[in-house]
Amino acid sequence: MIPADYEDRVYAGVLGKVIAVYLGRPFEGWRYQRIVDELGDITYYVNDRTDLPLKNHLLVVTDDDISGTLVFPRALRDHGVEPTSEQVGQTWLDQIVEEQTVLWWGGLGNSTEHTAYLRMKAGILPPDSGAMARNGQVVAEQVGAQIFVEGFAMTRPGDPQAAADLAERAARVSHDGEAIHAARVVAALVAQSFVELDMDRLLDTAVTLIPKDSLIYRVVADVREWATGGDWKATRERIEERYGYHLYGGNCHVIPNHATIINALAHSGGEFAQAMTVVNTSGWDTDSNAGNVGAICGVRGGLAGLDAGPDWRGPIADRLYLPAADGGSCITDAAREALTLAGHGRTWAGEQPVVPKGGARFHFAFPGSVQGFAVAEGNGQVMNHDARLTVPGATTVSTPTFIPPEALDMPIYGLLASPTLYTGQTVTAHVDATDDAEVRLTITAYDENDELRTVSGPGATLSAGESADLAFTVPELGGQPVAAVGLTTSGTVQLDRLTWDGAPDVTLTRPVAGTVWRRAWLRAVDRWDGHWPEPFRIVQNRGTGLLSQGSRDWQNYTVTADVTPHLAASAGIAARVQGLQRYYALELADRNTVRLVRHHTVLASRAFDWEYGHTYQLALTVDGDRLVATVDGEALFDLTDPTYDCGGVALVVTEGRTATQEVRITPISREEES
Repeated sequence: MIPADYEDRVYAGVLGKVIAVYLGRPFEGWRYQRIVDELGDITYYVNDRTDLPLKNHLLVVTDDDISGTLVFPRALRDHGVEPTSEQVGQTWLDQIVEEQTVLWWGGLGNSTEHTAYLRMKAGILPPDSGAMARNGQVVAEQVGAQIFVEGFAMTRPGDPQAAADLAERAARVSHDGEAIHAARVVAALVAQSFVELDMDRLLDTAVTLIPKDSLIYRVVADVREWATGGDWKATRERIEERYGYHLYGGNCHVIPNHATIINALAHSGGEFAQAMTVVNTSGWDTDSNAGNVGAICGVRGGLAGLDAGPDWRGPIADRLYLPAADGGSCITDAAREALTLAGHGRTWAGEQPVVPKGGARFHFAFPGSVQGFAVAEGNGQVMNHDARLTVPGATTVSTPTFIPPEALDMPIYGLLASPTLYTGQTVTAHVDATDDAEVRLTITAYDENDELRTVSGPGATLSAGESADLAFTVPELGGQPVAAVGLTTSGTVQLDRLTWDGAPDVTLTRPVAGTVWRRAWLRAVDRWDGHWPEPFRIVQNRGTGLLSQGSRDWQNYTVTADVTPHLAASAGIAARVQGLQRYYALELADRNTVRLVRHHTVLASRAFDWEYGHTYQLALTVDGDRLVATVDGEALFDLTDPTYDCGGVALVVTEGRTATQEVRITPISREEES
């Protein structure tokens, strides 16, 4: 049975993971002695220590531990709640932009995940892609299997066996051997923490799900025995002596890091702040190890456990980034991701997902959640009271809808993202006035100097106690991306919800000036340079490449673009793009064919002689399950296919070069149809 506080506990688990990764990331890879000498025992965020050569000084950063944990469970969305290893691998290939997102791209035989990715690209399917027999023991037993499993485990509340089995299927895409046992332990701890608080019983349960003759089983037993002495630092020394990095090959072996996780859990009993001190001060793979411990402790203790110590939640304001091929899902927050995971969990249990406030994007339904909102102008801070956001007077508050300026040059893992809000979309919000107030919705957009400017919508004058529904249609912005959305108010108000949906009414092309607009496109092509006369001259050397933009909120619309193929096997446009392998495309192919495809599956084709260097106007309408395609105004295809019901747009090219001047998206109005 799903626990009564399931959604809140998933939210706490996601927050625990994210907080912990942000905490451990700046000194990832440091050894214990260096941490003690330069930072002391870790009790809070240290990213602001600009006197030290930390890996990052931003707090909210992209990180593979967060991306993999929350992107890979999209397999449950796309393949059902019991995906196979092969289907999880398909999600890797669909969502990962090669050499750019999610993984550490360390090379074949050096990075376990990169190795598995290359195996799959070569046609070697999971679990063979991660098998020890193919990749060797050292590669197969690195730490990655356990650092990506908590999202899967949160969809199996109270069922550690089911969580461990699902985690194993996911882990076998890239790992084998002891790494699989470690992943099973972590997943079981997450799942059982929904219904069990006692850490000893949690660990007892988890180890029943791995072989007794495994090394991970022995590691857990040893660390638990050593922990009875009550001194975590003494236990850490014994871990380093018996299970240290010097004894295990590769860049980041699972054994030392798993031992560190168990040390933190055993000595803290699951109390979040103490667990963070142990796991982070111990060193090694600090962001990964802390992330595992944070997710377990977050689920176990819930939001009360996170709030019992220092203010972990305030500085991050729920914010996180998930750079992947589904560009509109990259700028997100912990509440949004928690609802997604909890929805999978309820579906698995045969229940309906919880949808707060009619599916509003920003709903503040979780206690303390601010969903990225912070004061942008003025003084004070936003607070969540009774599932509404208290916005102080004389302020402007906002939440990101695209890459914020400080994150444009993200260290280590770059931030790829499409905006979530566009010209032609209407933002709506419900506010309740605490004081007399003039309130208006606002957006912040980049300008021709790659700086931010604010655009305000119509205002509402409210007396204390009055309510209002606000609406603001995003105006034409000259092709510049929207960076944030929010509101400005002269008096204190309560923001109950804020949302938008539907496809935009927008033309995407090169603006008069500026460069940030290019960051709004997900570049999964070999070349897209900024100095060519065409805004979109794209080149793909092998296979099919996409230059995509948009969001899964887009459902019914027409995408139109001029397409000029130049020495290409095929070129065209795509709609309802959900990743690199999930889309519909209208393509000019083989010099004599036009075809409508679902990824590489041809839905319809006909003879059509086209020439290199000639420009063709392509249009693809997606309306419910109906697909209508035209070339130069001539209707060529009209068919139905129910596979994809939402997604963004793309320019598509296979083995060659193509060019486009502009891409136009026009929504289909259901009111007009009726």
